Amino acid sequence: MISYIIWDASPEIFTIPEFLGFGPFPVRWYGLLFALGFLIGQQIMIHIFKKEGKSLEDIDALTLYMVLSIVIGARLGHFLFYEPETLFKNPLEVILPPYAGLASHGAVIGTVIGLWLYSRSRKATGQTFFWVTDRLTLTFALGGCFIRFGNLMNSEIVGKPTDLPWGFVFMHNTEFRQIPRHPAQLYESISCLILFFVLFWIWNRYKAATPRGLMVGVFLVWVFTLRFLYEFLKENQEAFEANYALNMGQFLSIPAVLLGIYFIIRSRNNPLERTA
Repeated sequence: MISYIIWDASPEIFTIPEFLGFGPFPVRWYGLLFALGFLIGQQIMIHIFKKEGKSLEDIDALTLYMVLSIVIGARLGHFLFYEPETLFKNPLEVILPPYAGLASHGAVIGTVIGLWLYSRSRKATGQTFFWVTDRLTLTFALGGCFIRFGNLMNSEIVGKPTDLPWGFVFMHNTEFRQIPRHPAQLYESISCLILFFVLFWIWNRYKAATPRGLMVGVFLVWVFTLRFLYEFLKENQEAFEANYALNMGQFLSIPAVLLGIYFIIRSRNNPLERTA
């Protein structure tokens, strides 16, 4: 007997009715989980700043840098990697709601730029590029868990057909709702949650003595190695990817994994190097 899971969850929590000519505005699980990632991430950084004796006054500035760099990077990355024609024809779509389309590789690039700008002005406080980035990987891992669960609630980024008993039939996905499929979003969400605990264990063990770049390296290798493998279980996001042995997500994951390996090796050779 074939068993599977019927996934009929609505992507919307509730709808704010029309008021004074504006609306109605649907409140979606994805948006709530995306915001929750930032809110909990901020509390994690407050805890770290307290434990390592850093000024809590910098938390608001760091949060602002992260929100802007992640959202702008993820949006630009989506259009650059998957819809370049839209970016050039209608660039305003990058900043206009409903923000459908966020690329994790673009978020990484945006984050690197944002953290470089942030750390430049706070080098004297010990908040070098790697000090900040290592600790923020905790929030990135937890945020990735929430975002991928948001994808599940949206019934998007679905997997390929499967006869495994935990296959999902996505009732709200009109293109892929006929047969059970891998819940690839759930795989990635759980993987990110496990990574969060691994990174927290590393930080809790070393705290201020955490080897520079170690947590960044572990994050990159873990996330993008699994991303590369999970892509074999997922439907392509864009039609052009069907013409290649690897899809865009896999091509972009390879340099991220290699960079992560480099950071791990580097952290072992220069564990306390203070690099901006």
